[in-house]
Amino acid sequence: MAQSPPPLPEQIFAIDIGATNIKYCHVDGDGELLRAVRRRPTPYPCTPERLVAFLVERVLTSGCARVGIGFPGEFRDGRVVRPGNLSRPGGVSTEVDPDLEARWRGFELQSTLREATARDVRVVNDATMAALGCCEGRGVELVLTLGTGLGLALCRDGVLEKVRDVGAEIFVGDQTYDQMVGEKGRAAGDDVWNDSVRAAVARFVAEFGASIVHLAGGNARRVSVSLFHDWPARVIVEGNEAPLHGAARLFDETFARSMRDGA
Repeated sequence: MAQSPPPLPEQIFAIDIGATNIKYCHVDGDGELLRAVRRRPTPYPCTPERLVAFLVERVLTSGCARVGIGFPGEFRDGRVVRPGNLSRPGGVSTEVDPDLEARWRGFELQSTLREATARDVRVVNDATMAALGCCEGRGVELVLTLGTGLGLALCRDGVLEKVRDVGAEIFVGDQTYDQMVGEKGRAAGDDVWNDSVRAAVARFVAEFGASIVHLAGGNARRVSVSLFHDWPARVIVEGNEAPLHGAARLFDETFARSMRDGA
């Protein structure tokens, strides 16, 4: 196991777990990036033990006393509810393995990492962490992360609200949001994918009554913003580092209180 240097109390180690890559970087208390973002392929088959080993090594070598992590699936109260694409043994191009998914469901990822590293590790859904990195704090703000799959978070007047994991829901026909709006859909052609993104955004804006939409994630830069020029909701394309910026807010007492109160 990697040797652990003395902790850096003034810095936070931000980790964004994706279904394709894992990004990490040191940030300050305001979420500003202090070093270059590093990326490593997500290890597959991605069992809980394998991911924990990967994360523990990076956390200990980071030297940070505080660690904020975004998880790419449904996550609540320190444990995995559903692992999303991590249940696919060979990555997103393979089918879900029921045994692997069962191993993830209920896994206490947060406490496991805390015990293994002796660090203050806080884990949330990756779309939630992206929302913390880009929401303005007024009105109803919808955050959609466009990457390997689709993630969703909702913020109302600066307070996060609990929302379901939408990636595996049926979008059109027998196709899910992950399939049509995620990387698989984008790889089929940008024009069709942009139409799918616009339709998905329209559906969620109507459902949640959003006045602002933040598009984050690695594929957000591929969105044609001209598709939204006549919309009542303001659509903002964020950078791919939104979750890394948001890691710092996991240690903000206002956010911690909102989570305890049910967000």
